[in-house]
Amino acid sequence: MRLGFAGLGRMGAHMAANLVRAGHDVTVWNRSPRAAAEVSSDLGAAVARSPRALAEGAEVVITMLADDPASDAVHRGADGLFAAVGPRVLLEMGTMSPEHIRALASDAPQGVQVIDAPVSGATQAAADAALMIMLGADRATADRLAPVLGAMGREVIPLGSVGAGSVMKLAINSMIHSLNQTVSEALMLTDAAGIPTAGAFDAIEASAACAPMLRYRRDLYLDEAGQAVTFTLDLAAKDMRVTCALADSLGVAMPQAALNLQRLQRASADGFGARDMASLLNHMRGEAQET
Repeated sequence: MRLGFAGLGRMGAHMAANLVRAGHDVTVWNRSPRAAAEVSSDLGAAVARSPRALAEGAEVVITMLADDPASDAVHRGADGLFAAVGPRVLLEMGTMSPEHIRALASDAPQGVQVIDAPVSGATQAAADAALMIMLGADRATADRLAPVLGAMGREVIPLGSVGAGSVMKLAINSMIHSLNQTVSEALMLTDAAGIPTAGAFDAIEASAACAPMLRYRRDLYLDEAGQAVTFTLDLAAKDMRVTCALADSLGVAMPQAALNLQRLQRASADGFGARDMASLLNHMRGEAQET
């Protein structure tokens, strides 16, 4: 298929690469031209000069962007995706608010379908085409997009309606960020009791409390400064802000999410925002030393 891909960050670059390897005709665009040039050099993908040019002639355009404002600029900008002529599907695979997704779908030009398809899985899952994809559409749409989605993910879960994928992603991320907070607290407790961190993590991994995220993020908890960033603390805070706002709009109490947001915002204010979200443990250790 003729595809466009916008947003070549830690996840997007791997996802675009897998689409090329699957035999699709992929054109890329990125706000930073250097990233697009690197992907083009590595994979032989064409580079578009703008989102509008990216969409021209594409059957499906995938966007993997950081937040609502970035997505809004790429879709609605003067030279954005909505300015291109012709029918196509626009797949937003970043973590966005459902309100933003529904607004894009409502305002899309005639013949253009906007679908949310956020993913679960870290950078290694993106590299391995092993992401779990939450699709804001029905099974028939999932089947129609299977050649694209199957090149990036191991499982696609259709959730029925536009925006439902985004809601599901926020719900899952609220659990992930709560687990990040909880394991940090647990390791603070074992630290204080004199248990070596690696041994404590061994016990956590072998316990009923372990989740896949803890296994693939083990090195980040044990040596965060020595590892490549996979998911920044600022992005975690963004997720929780959007989640808490959604909960408020639906009249749902999420006290754990509110506490997690406060902790993430404090760490971000103290300069941890660009570090991996596992740095929350080191932030808490630093606070403990100050008291």
